[in-house]
Amino acid sequence: MPTATHDGVTLAYERSGPADAETVAFVEGLSYGTWMWRWQREALSASYETLVWDNRGTGDSDEPPGPYTTEQMAGDFEAVLDDAGVETAHVVGASLGGMIAQQYALDYDRADSLTLIATTPGGEAAVPIPAATRQQMLNVPEEYDEAATIRHKMRPAVTDEFWEERSDVVDRIVEWRLETDPSEAAYEWQSAAAVGFDESDRLGEIDLPTLIVHGTADEVIPFENATLLDEAIPDSRLVAVDGGSHLCFIERADTVNEHLRSFLDDV
Repeated sequence: MPTATHDGVTLAYERSGPADAETVAFVEGLSYGTWMWRWQREALSASYETLVWDNRGTGDSDEPPGPYTTEQMAGDFEAVLDDAGVETAHVVGASLGGMIAQQYALDYDRADSLTLIATTPGGEAAVPIPAATRQQMLNVPEEYDEAATIRHKMRPAVTDEFWEERSDVVDRIVEWRLETDPSEAAYEWQSAAAVGFDESDRLGEIDLPTLIVHGTADEVIPFENATLLDEAIPDSRLVAVDGGSHLCFIERADTVNEHLRSFLDDV
């Protein structure tokens, strides 16, 4: 993978698709690697060039000491696009990646459009992670190995139906995460960026066409946060994925991809 550098941090990225097409650049979520976007990249591969990259602390990127901030990580993203020679891009982010994408849209001018999936504006009005989800993610049995710990923590991010009927995909996700997840320290440093994020009072400054996609059954970042984003960002449209989980872009990839392609084609 090629690399970019920002503030001494080496950042790995990957491009694919038609080189003369518009670029869609994806920003990954807390602890997740570039694998999380494979469903969207495949769906867009015929019409768009896609770019994915590893956040600081994840995958093939460096793990500098933290805690991290969304400002730092948006700067990382800018360095990646600059190194890749991408003049403008459609920016897509999910969860923490959606927070970084908002920060990027506010602080830099390379974005053509913005897609925010399963994310939050932060701030006092934002609806926090539900207590039951927090307990599930924090209270991991001591006897669990790394794979079992990953399964335990990610359980609230998917629906019961997906967990039971698509165990093959769950197994593969665990394998990818074993290869790319950050260390415990880097996980905490990335978490600090999510906890500290609050650009709620600046969202009216975003002057980009914005697609907001959120599962109505998201047990990690509740759906109400999507409504807050839609109300605050002037040129936005909200897609509610009925019964969708936090990982709706994986579970309900066909639905999400249909809306994403339509949005990008219209921009």
